[in-house]
Amino acid sequence: MTAATIIADIKTRMGKAIDSLKHDFNGLRTARASTDLLAPVTVEAYGARVPVAQVANINVADTRLLTVQVWDGSLLNAVEKAIRDSGLGLNPQTDGNTLRLRLPELTEDRRKELIKLAKKYAEDSRVAIRNIRRDANDAIKKMEKDGLASEDDVRRNTDEVQKITDQFVKQVDDTLAAKEADITKV
Repeated sequence: MTAATIIADIKTRMGKAIDSLKHDFNGLRTARASTDLLAPVTVEAYGARVPVAQVANINVADTRLLTVQVWDGSLLNAVEKAIRDSGLGLNPQTDGNTLRLRLPELTEDRRKELIKLAKKYAEDSRVAIRNIRRDANDAIKKMEKDGLASEDDVRRNTDEVQKITDQFVKQVDDTLAAKEADITKV
């Protein structure tokens, strides 16, 4: 493995950590309805746990209302229970094979909880990025042990890895700041 492949690998892996963070943030409720709100909700269907989006159409009816049209009527109760138990603070109303989810106003306490959860997600991403950095530095040091890189190469490559790490940690911080602003927006 060369230093260039190690650098390319960490950029890919750290990018995936950012993507995962954004996916987690999409599941956090803000002041307006979004189909991404139900992304983390899974339901027991056909012997497996699947995302709600795989058993129903999710639509934004207006800024404060989501509709979930379940394709298989036998799963309606399971989807309703999964949404109710998801911790999103939603109470589905059944209308045939459609669930209506009216988003209540966010209370100040709920906003604080959501920000706290967003900070936890961000910290988990930072930890993942630091673990990727550690793996890369270990691989670079192994190259020196194996005689494939000089001491100067190792120092230059570890500095490059640190710069990349700092860039991705800044992305995490920026993403968190944007989500906090979105949550606190009235």
